[in-house]
Amino acid sequence: MHQSANTKLHGKKVTAKARVVKKHATVRVAAVSKVPSFGQLAGLHGGHDALDLKSSVAFVIDQDTQEVLFRKNELAVLPIASITKLMTGLLISEAKLPMDEIITISQDDVDMEKGSSSRLRVGTELSRGELLHLALMASENRAANALGRSYPGGLPVFVGMMNARAKMLGMADTRYVEPTGLSSKNQSSARDLATLVNFAYGDPTLRELSTSIGHQVAVGKRTLQYNNTNRLVKNPAWEIGLQKTGYISEAGQCLVMQAKVAGRKLIMVFLDSTGKLTRIADAERVKRWVESIPSPVSKAVPLASMVTDQPIVAN
Repeated sequence: MHQSANTKLHGKKVTAKARVVKKHATVRVAAVSKVPSFGQLAGLHGGHDALDLKSSVAFVIDQDTQEVLFRKNELAVLPIASITKLMTGLLISEAKLPMDEIITISQDDVDMEKGSSSRLRVGTELSRGELLHLALMASENRAANALGRSYPGGLPVFVGMMNARAKMLGMADTRYVEPTGLSSKNQSSARDLATLVNFAYGDPTLRELSTSIGHQVAVGKRTLQYNNTNRLVKNPAWEIGLQKTGYISEAGQCLVMQAKVAGRKLIMVFLDSTGKLTRIADAERVKRWVESIPSPVSKAVPLASMVTDQPIVAN
């Protein structure tokens, strides 16, 4: 049998051509194994909108008049990833717990859902205020879980409070099962999230911490630098009052914001965007569009009565 000089039997060596084939096969397997988002499974990416947004779900309203400026699948109920942390932060802020109380990161805060990493090692001690800052600004998962775990009554009570608060706000399509957003069972609609952003904007702590550009924390002998997950907060062209980003495979790239555009206070919600930077690009598209349209002349519409359609639920 003829044998290439670069090849031995039993697979000890392979030719350059075989190596290329193997490499390409690996790439194909990786592409196939990627988890589709719930929005993709529900066929929400098949439609086209006037602004050519890459987010399959979008909702933009004027905060003062509650006029709907843009809507796209705003009733679809989808995973919301770390947008969850906005409700987590709201409950912690409203509870008026001591912000200087030291909380220790425990094994219970380690992500067993997605296996995500964290620079907050087990045993790290930080104040509740520091954990809240990192959860809202840098989307730190262990920080968010520790906040819920250390709530009076523990994590089950905290998650119950998250759902009760959502119900009180009229967020009928929203469900939480944990405080970080790592679980795809944390779900909501863009319309509900606009309600949450509108209410959360009234909390000065949430406004300040969510829009902080960066923050350093001392952990033992180390000093850790954290930066905001939303690059728009340091863009001088934007005036952002509140924001939160989110991402897990099932949710796609997500972003909620309160921002002033063309003299108008807007609430923007983008869910299930494809590509790392597309949620930011979608926000920029909306901003340019709003800047190009005349000031509103329509009568204010109460948020609770803007839509009466039944929600699309992606299971």
